[in-house]
Amino acid sequence: MTTHGRAAQKSTFVRTYTVVRGRTKPRHLLGLETVLEPGAGRPGPAQAEECEEILALCRERRRSVVELAGHLGRPVAAVKVLVSDLLDVHALVVSLTQSYADTGAGSGPSTQLLAAVSASLKRKWPDAVVYPQAG
Repeated sequence: MTTHGRAAQKSTFVRTYTVVRGRTKPRHLLGLETVLEPGAGRPGPAQAEECEEILALCRERRRSVVELAGHLGRPVAAVKVLVSDLLDVHALVVSLTQSYADTGAGSGPSTQLLAAVSASLKRKWPDAVVYPQAG
């Protein structure tokens, strides 16, 4: 890598660090596939300019966290922090697709949601013991 390339990489890192004000953990649990859409709130004046870019992208259509990171050219961890800030002020909301939504008053989660949760748990803990009495 050239000296110029290292300098550009360093300035991008410093810029990302300042954009998220040194924070590395979002306040909300967000996956790479978490889909977001605009909410009723507005970001505050102290928000990073990337927050406006995130909102503009989500106004075009719903976007996943990883898709936003790709469009912004920022690390996913930094984008999660910014998205978390926007969720706090209700400028963004997590989109719940119909297949995962509650199917009726008091009926509980859909079978698609339960299957998705089960598959995620199996991926995260493939060696977990299955208890037949758990249902």
